[in-house]
Amino acid sequence: MAAPFSSTTSVRSLFRHNLNPPKSFRSPLGFLLNGSDRIKYNSGDVLAYSWSSTANYASIRHVAVKSSGKHVVVKHLLRERLVRCATIEEIEAEKSSIEKDAKARMEKTIETVRTNFNSIRTGRANPAMLDKVEVEYYGTPVSLKSITQISTPDSSSFLIQPFDKSSLKSIEKAIVNSDLGMTPNNNGEVIRLSLPQLTTERRKELSKVVAKQAEEGKVAVRNIRRDVLKAYEKLEKEKKLSEDNVKDLSSDLQKLTDEYMKKIDSIYKQKEKELLTV
Repeated sequence: MAAPFSSTTSVRSLFRHNLNPPKSFRSPLGFLLNGSDRIKYNSGDVLAYSWSSTANYASIRHVAVKSSGKHVVVKHLLRERLVRCATIEEIEAEKSSIEKDAKARMEKTIETVRTNFNSIRTGRANPAMLDKVEVEYYGTPVSLKSITQISTPDSSSFLIQPFDKSSLKSIEKAIVNSDLGMTPNNNGEVIRLSLPQLTTERRKELSKVVAKQAEEGKVAVRNIRRDVLKAYEKLEKEKKLSEDNVKDLSSDLQKLTDEYMKKIDSIYKQKEKELLTV
């Protein structure tokens, strides 16, 4: 009776090309079965074999082995549960999807920071300062800019012209209830807003608010980085990526993270300058 494979048996392939085997499988013992090379059985070369498979198992049968000049037939040589290996294309697609998602989420974080900064008033009138004002319009809360045309006749005032004049009262009420700190002047046709001069103390307070929002943006970017690292570690555990692959990808990810941190710092410094410049 032929001896079974030992733990040191060198196994490179258990498939003949004309048997149409699966493209790639890996056994729990680490044997890579890919139909490309030969196999060593103890000190002999496998000459021929037949095999059968189900969804989860592959059985190698009737293996003809040449050993010491003799042919030996080994029946039921190997039966192991096999797990399909991901192809290079599948792994690359998964990596690309993770990277694309990370970049999209970081871009969205930058846009959120910009939107938050724009809603904070500075010394000059900017329509974006009214972005967060919501108006009750026929029982539904809508953004002020969606039902009006907003312009800045000069650096310290707004002119708000509604598309529907019946909404003037609702717009006026929304502005009064907001945290803009401006009193609307409704003449029945349009609403005018005058931007009061910011005191030094108020500028410093708003600067702190901006700094907090910038830090929240950085925390969001770091959380995205953490999620991506977990995704890479999962691929490594699934044997789809090597430890070196993960190190390289983590290094690239850190560069991307640093890039978006610098973007946040840049728009923060610009906003701070606008706030503190009298």
